[in-house]
Amino acid sequence: MATTEEEQNGQPAARAGAGISHAWRALRHRNFRLFFGGQSVSLIGTWMTRIATSWLVYRLTGSALLLGLVGFVGQIPTFLLAPFAGVWVDRLDRRQVLLWTQALAAAQSLLLAALTLSARVTITDILILSGFQGLINAFDMPGRQAFLVQMVEDRQDLGNAIALNSSMVNMARLVGPSLAGVVIAAFGEGYCFLIDGLSYFAVIASLALMRVEPLSGTRAVTSMMVQLKEGWAYVSGFAPVRTILLLFAVVSLMGMPFVVLMPIFASAVLHGGPHTLGLLMGASGVGALVSALSLAVRKSVLGLGRMIPIAAVSFGTGLILFGLSRVMWFSMLMMLLTGFGMMQGMAASNTIVQTVVPEDRRGRVMSYYTMAFVGMAPFGSLLAGGLAHWLGAPRTVIITGSVVILGGIWFATRLKAIRAEIRPIYRAMGILPAHLEPVIEDAAG
Repeated sequence: MATTEEEQNGQPAARAGAGISHAWRALRHRNFRLFFGGQSVSLIGTWMTRIATSWLVYRLTGSALLLGLVGFVGQIPTFLLAPFAGVWVDRLDRRQVLLWTQALAAAQSLLLAALTLSARVTITDILILSGFQGLINAFDMPGRQAFLVQMVEDRQDLGNAIALNSSMVNMARLVGPSLAGVVIAAFGEGYCFLIDGLSYFAVIASLALMRVEPLSGTRAVTSMMVQLKEGWAYVSGFAPVRTILLLFAVVSLMGMPFVVLMPIFASAVLHGGPHTLGLLMGASGVGALVSALSLAVRKSVLGLGRMIPIAAVSFGTGLILFGLSRVMWFSMLMMLLTGFGMMQGMAASNTIVQTVVPEDRRGRVMSYYTMAFVGMAPFGSLLAGGLAHWLGAPRTVIITGSVVILGGIWFATRLKAIRAEIRPIYRAMGILPAHLEPVIEDAAG
């Protein structure tokens, strides 16, 4: 982004910050404001498509196993391709990568809309288009995460930007499923896909309007395999990132796939319809939104490490109690807890990783983050679908929630080692001043 001399001295940042609440301080960056606006529109459409796809599959097949299979096909490309995509993200212009991924995603949603509205859609079509979306996401997610630093020039505002981004995602998660339930009941699933396809143009417009300075330094000229090995060596050798990603992988494998079973809970357990599905997902979105907003008011990354195991235990507890529930009001309450715990862990993990990772490896590290977050989910979807087919959806989420709790307990035992490695980085960045370290000994994680 082009800057004036005053901007380089930080004066406009101070003036902008004076008019913006501390909780919204990342919005003083013009590029992030554009991104925030475009994504706010697009993500509502994305959540509408997620709900509409699940409902369409269940309506066409009535199969829990096929719900899991569609989730698997839609996410397995991300698991397989994310490390290679991370290398390309580190090599290419990240904004151009995102422009291409958004354009292709729009085409995918519009094609699915056309097939559904013409009453020609089949489960095979859904599987193929879900796989194509997974291919797009393999490049889009690490690109989006890595590009965030370029949109927020002041690293001190990065944690706030991640929290606001999470708030935006979960506001859409609140609005999108509820709106999808209404649209499906009134017009059918096809219109949800149509709205989603059109919403991508808001993101494309916001990216086109940005003024982005090229990253400092030279692009790598080594081979892809060398860069892959460098990225893996960093992720596997640095305890804070390695431990966070391992827990994230467990949560993604066992916890996140509860979403693919929601049509079963709405229909067979709670005896409702698409509106019930929208309310349950909306309740989860409210919990996640509250979590993200609580993180937005934080002034520092300090203390986020100890929040991660607490969040995992909260997430797992919500899943177990949701599986035991047979009444709507208690199920919605547990969805609130589930959404809160899931987002608290996700945003805290993202903030820590984005804060400590070197810029020249950001794309590759965030590709492994994408693998842990999205890449494990297809196996979880398949596992959840299979378990639900044999044991039923309620028993399935009770089992998976228990595993998530065990993962949180394991992470808590690793906190001391994580803090030992992360403190020198925080101190070098000025996040943990030496004279304050004895006062906040337990918060450096």
